[in-house]
Amino acid sequence: MVINVVKVNDSDCVDNQGQENEQVGIAFLQNLFGADTQWLQTSYNNNFRKHYACIGYYYDTELDAFISPKPYPSWIFNSVSLAWDPPVPPPEDITETFNYEWDEINQSWQPKSMYLNT
Repeated sequence: MVINVVKVNDSDCVDNQGQENEQVGIAFLQNLFGADTQWLQTSYNNNFRKHYACIGYYYDTELDAFISPKPYPSWIFNSVSLAWDPPVPPPEDITETFNYEWDEINQSWQPKSMYLNT
């Protein structure tokens, strides 16, 4: 479970050959927060580990990916996209001012008006 996300400067993650190295970054953080802490590198633009790590996400070692929390009990994990899918696809008529929200009790999408302050 991700409990903290810390930005580390690239210069604090460079090895003796001048290459960015995750283990160097981990050692840097363990020096700051304690040798018994666990750290993994994440990517703002999702270049690796599928999703940017956020507090509350968990790390799946087999998938080498950060996974968001399950939004609703009925949603199903998609092992291809590594995201949660609703049991019923969302409607296609979503616009900037009209959207839907999931109703877990009725297992359906319900209209949700979006009002813009203009």
